[in-house]
Amino acid sequence: MAKPKDNPNYKVIAENRRARYDYAIEDDLECGIILSGSEVKSLRIGGSSIADSYASVEGAELWLINAYIAPYAQAKTWGHEERRKRKLLVNKRELAKLWSATQREGMTLVPLVLYFNHKGRAKLKIGIAKGKKNQDKRATEAKRDWQRQKARLLRERG
Repeated sequence: MAKPKDNPNYKVIAENRRARYDYAIEDDLECGIILSGSEVKSLRIGGSSIADSYASVEGAELWLINAYIAPYAQAKTWGHEERRKRKLLVNKRELAKLWSATQREGMTLVPLVLYFNHKGRAKLKIGIAKGKKNQDKRATEAKRDWQRQKARLLRERG
């Protein structure tokens, strides 16, 4: 996601780089996330990880499961649980699309990027993904290596 140059509020908090390696991302969707005050303050100082997390449609709601947000030291009495389920905000049409996508064989909802948008609100980009097999991962690596080698050859010539 490109950072707007003139926007001081935009900030990437956590990125799941492994997701694009382990999954073939078919589509992505931006959604809001319900957080407590100590969670937002902890995110502002950069204490989070979405590497082991996933999203799930339960009932008629979308949830982020197993995302880590570090405890905020100054919020001793009214702190938060580090790995609690957090509700994600999407409209009904998007929720129906996500639910139907996860009912297909091998499809899952993977968090890609957690960030503050231009208004300073925490947003999560989730991807509708299908798990890659080992040969698919090798093909992706070979393609990436070839692109890197091709760019190097073009730089040497030019």
